[in-house]
Amino acid sequence: MKAKIGILTVSDRASAGVYEDLSGKAIIETLSVYLSSEWESVYEVIPDEQTLIEEALKDMSDVQGCSLIVTTGGTGPALRDVTPEATEAVCEKMMPGFGELMRQVSLKYVPTAILSRQTAGIRGKSLIINLPGKPKSIRECLDAVFPAVPYCLDLIGGAYLTCNEEVMKPFRPKA
Repeated sequence: MKAKIGILTVSDRASAGVYEDLSGKAIIETLSVYLSSEWESVYEVIPDEQTLIEEALKDMSDVQGCSLIVTTGGTGPALRDVTPEATEAVCEKMMPGFGELMRQVSLKYVPTAILSRQTAGIRGKSLIINLPGKPKSIRECLDAVFPAVPYCLDLIGGAYLTCNEEVMKPFRPKA
């Protein structure tokens, strides 16, 4: 059975067609390199509106059945950056270690990484991870946290993901 993975780009300008959504495409490209198991994307581009973000996350989790939902955008300190608030509003459990590790990795490249508010949480059988909006940062952050993602999905009853271990080596404890 194919895993479903939600890719949610949160951007006023990309949703209005002012520019192309390179961040969502970067997530799809990265996951295509990482994963050896079959998967399909549920992809959406929406404006920076908390209610719309919450609705999209609930739909991807509860209706579409996405085991993993990866967002991009809306994680900074600007007034309209509300992706972490929307994520926290829909999740039963927060997973702060994801954001901590992503900021730590990003600080190697830019001092402004401390302004990023990426986080992660669990809704039902879905893991939701907030990524920054820059394609280069997306790969850096996913490289850091993805080794824990397949096992996290195992623990919450999500899809079983296998990886191309030459590129991404997930960690699963020995049985």
